[in-house]
Amino acid sequence: MATPAITNWFGDLVSHPQVVVEANSTDDIIAILKDPQKYPAPVRAVGSNHSTAPCGVVEGGTLIKMSKMNQILSITSDTVTAQAGALYIDVAKELEKRQLQFYVNTEIGSLSVGSAACAGTKDGSMPGEFGQVGSYVTDIKMVLPSGDLLHVDESQPELLQQVHSSYGLFGIVVEATLRIRPILPMAVYHETYSLEDFIKKLPELKARNESMMYYIFPFDNLITVEFRRYNPGATGSPNRTIWPLRNYLWGTTGPAFCRQVENDISDPTIRYGVIDGFCAMWRFKLTNLIRSDNSVATDQIIRYPLVANDSRYTFSFWAHREENFPNVLAAYFQFSKDYYKQKGYRTNMLSVGYRVAQDQGALLSYSYDGNVMTVDPVSTANPGWEAFLDAYNELSSSQGGAPLLNQTARVTATQAQKGLGDRLKLFAKTRKTYDPGNRLLNDFFHDLLAE
Repeated sequence: MATPAITNWFGDLVSHPQVVVEANSTDDIIAILKDPQKYPAPVRAVGSNHSTAPCGVVEGGTLIKMSKMNQILSITSDTVTAQAGALYIDVAKELEKRQLQFYVNTEIGSLSVGSAACAGTKDGSMPGEFGQVGSYVTDIKMVLPSGDLLHVDESQPELLQQVHSSYGLFGIVVEATLRIRPILPMAVYHETYSLEDFIKKLPELKARNESMMYYIFPFDNLITVEFRRYNPGATGSPNRTIWPLRNYLWGTTGPAFCRQVENDISDPTIRYGVIDGFCAMWRFKLTNLIRSDNSVATDQIIRYPLVANDSRYTFSFWAHREENFPNVLAAYFQFSKDYYKQKGYRTNMLSVGYRVAQDQGALLSYSYDGNVMTVDPVSTANPGWEAFLDAYNELSSSQGGAPLLNQTARVTATQAQKGLGDRLKLFAKTRKTYDPGNRLLNDFFHDLLAE
């Protein structure tokens, strides 16, 4: 009997593995990698499979599902250790019970600990901190293609740096330790600017020394910025309603509404007029309701359903040096309008972005060379989305952008090599030393690394 096709969470990336197996233990992973006859290459491991790029896609090989390896193994005052299949939001909730939290409280709570240890993430950097989860991963245990165990920690900084962006190509992560901290009250507020005003004020906005995430509305010529900072002097009980409201509108109501409008209204002028009206309501709620001097950082993390429903959405990502971001943002606004005029297509949701601090914790970090600001188109994948992404990738690459290999959809080898440069070549060379037989190398990375 043929193995059924496996899709990523959104449903647009399809695998046709010869074997699908659920791992229950490290011994299971060892047995799989030691038996190439029963478990053919390529062997890829997935958690909740939220990547928007085909890093977990397997054609004819072996797909390992890691979700049953989900135990939290230990919690100390400054670290947490968990199995690779544990979900970020589940770990965060256990930490909260002990008045502890992650440094990076990234939105997608379906992120698995294994993915956090060896793949890229994004979040607006809090003052003096990183915005990528992997930079707080201090200890990783993984099974090599040979079936041997490898333990990497901070005593091996160069190897740890490479493993942080290894995407399961060195070995399969089975356990990881992350640095954590005591819970701190967090202040949040939003402000909306015209494109021109935002560009003019950007130096003073950065001088506030607050985290910046932003919602981009090219067709309204507006951008709404979310500012966050820790506020240890906050008094009273924390506001536990603002983040659930934001998450419900962003992660549930918003995509479901935009999907329905796309399906039900054939006239594009009316359709996008309705969506622009929804975006205006979204800006109003952000600036007037989602604000507090005392919120809980963990509340930002969203628990997405295990099986995607009509609220599902997808996205892409490019990071740009912050000194060039005014030009990039203006170009993106113009590109969006021109593309709609010429091709009749626009995304049916807003775009977002983050200001992320320089971070060399991962060899393939998109902010390796300096602070960056990103542009992330978001959509329910309305018809024309893929062609739009191809054009958007060309634009972003031409402006010197850097991709995130698991979240930059439809990125080409040429674009990845241009954006990541010699670091990608070094990574490809090191990968071969850990997997000379290409046991873990799927078609996507084979092409991307020019193997």
